[in-house]
Amino acid sequence: MRDERGIAGPRLSIVIPCLDEAAGIVAALELLQPLRRRGVEVIVVDGGSSDNSAALAAPLTDLALTAPRGRASQMNAGAAAAHGDFLLFLHVDCTLPPDADRLVVNALAARGRHWGRFDVRLTGAHPWLRAIAFMMNWRSRLTGMVTGDQGLFVTRARFTACGGFPQIPLMEDIAISQQLKMHSVPVVISARIAASGRRWQQHGILRTMLLMWRLRLAYFFGSNPAELAEQYPHARDRH
Repeated sequence: MRDERGIAGPRLSIVIPCLDEAAGIVAALELLQPLRRRGVEVIVVDGGSSDNSAALAAPLTDLALTAPRGRASQMNAGAAAAHGDFLLFLHVDCTLPPDADRLVVNALAARGRHWGRFDVRLTGAHPWLRAIAFMMNWRSRLTGMVTGDQGLFVTRARFTACGGFPQIPLMEDIAISQQLKMHSVPVVISARIAASGRRWQQHGILRTMLLMWRLRLAYFFGSNPAELAEQYPHARDRH
């Protein structure tokens, strides 16, 4: 596909899992329209919404799909249908930098890496959100692990080779990071993706932070992701 200047080049596909997001899906997709005009493919994968999320999303996407509920299932379905050489997985409540397409393509092409992420900032008024975002970015640099809020991107070839996201109800982002790390460390784009801090504030910032640390530690020591999902207060919102 050619960009707005008529120049052929690698194509980026953005895959967005969606479940009952009618309140925000249109605003989120409208922010991606400049990228679509530059040749980026936008795919929304609905996990069986009970509202009209899928219908609202369809006019603002290149492809709107349905898949069994679960982020791993939905993101894998979107990746299978995508045409891009590069895949970027984005949550509905996350906003990319305006030039995300150029940043991703250039980062992977120039550095010979297979995957990466953005730095993140959390939106919201609470003063701790800035500190939490700093810790998220620092932890990711230290461990090479990437969470969904950080906009994981990967070459199609490497995503296919590692088998995509494992079909688990929680920690699918950590699990695929472990696979991808075996081939290269993630490239980090310092331009920040804006992730909503709403759920952190809703469930208590300190409580949520400690819970996430405990769940990740339990996962690293071999706990069943299905059992961990039962302890996660956002489990009903995951898709």
